[in-house]
Amino acid sequence: MKFKKYVWPVIGLAAVAFSIWLLYKELRGVSWSDMADSFAAIPLHSWLLSGCATLLAYAALAGYDRVALLHLRRKVSWLFITATSFTTYALSHNVGASVLSGAVVRYRAYSSRGLNGQEIGILIAFCSFTFILGTLLLIGLVLVFEPDIVERFVDVLPLDASRTTGVVILALIGIYVFGSLLGFRSLKFARFELAYPRPTVVLQQLWIAPLELIGAAGIIYFALPEAGNPGYFIVLGIFLVSFSAALMSHAPGGLGVLELVFITGLPDMNQVDVLAALIVFRLFYLVIPFVIALVVILIFERSQFSAQTD
Repeated sequence: MKFKKYVWPVIGLAAVAFSIWLLYKELRGVSWSDMADSFAAIPLHSWLLSGCATLLAYAALAGYDRVALLHLRRKVSWLFITATSFTTYALSHNVGASVLSGAVVRYRAYSSRGLNGQEIGILIAFCSFTFILGTLLLIGLVLVFEPDIVERFVDVLPLDASRTTGVVILALIGIYVFGSLLGFRSLKFARFELAYPRPTVVLQQLWIAPLELIGAAGIIYFALPEAGNPGYFIVLGIFLVSFSAALMSHAPGGLGVLELVFITGLPDMNQVDVLAALIVFRLFYLVIPFVIALVVILIFERSQFSAQTD
């Protein structure tokens, strides 16, 4: 247990250190004046559009919890779901090891609304699965319509193989949807029962998860300059790769990992401009929500303490 307690933080910090070192080698010619010029070049309307994309992403994130509760057939107020989801993701995106760090917040919140440990466990797993489903759906679409995107990272796979991979991914998602329409039976393990999602639940999964990722990628897209910009669809594909790599690294906030992969995926753009757009993303998607989440936690804990002392 002690080993498991420390292994993921160590892996995350190692990933941060290694990625920052690689990023330093990639950007060692960049000066502070270059960065200042890139920030100054971002117009006001781009800042506003990135802000709107952030609101879209976090609104969709609240839908993750709502769909999971719908699957569990449990009713919780929309305001509480929104606050819990926002706090969960704002903290987990910054802390790293998102499943574990997010589980602590969700357990503390939803246990106060009467959900037991098993239900909260299913909710956490369902939210993670919804994210994976949305990521795969968008990756499948990107590979089908923009198969040459793989050349930005590896130059060893033929384009037909990329498009075929996208078709296979979409076919697997189609099987998942088809299983819901057929009403596949629940899986039982001793006392634990995992119900197959109903069609109404699956339908919401298929638009909520992609919507969150579309909004998150939009933050970066709107902050990028027009010169060399490959278009939103390509930026979305690069974001899916970089954000997934950042999550799998367990690095706090994906620091260094996200930047390294994203800059690698946009070789035709000014590296300083890309880095400036990524800093805008971190500000809107990570830093500001993290500060607000800390305030939400303090308010929640104070209300819980007051309720216990009354």
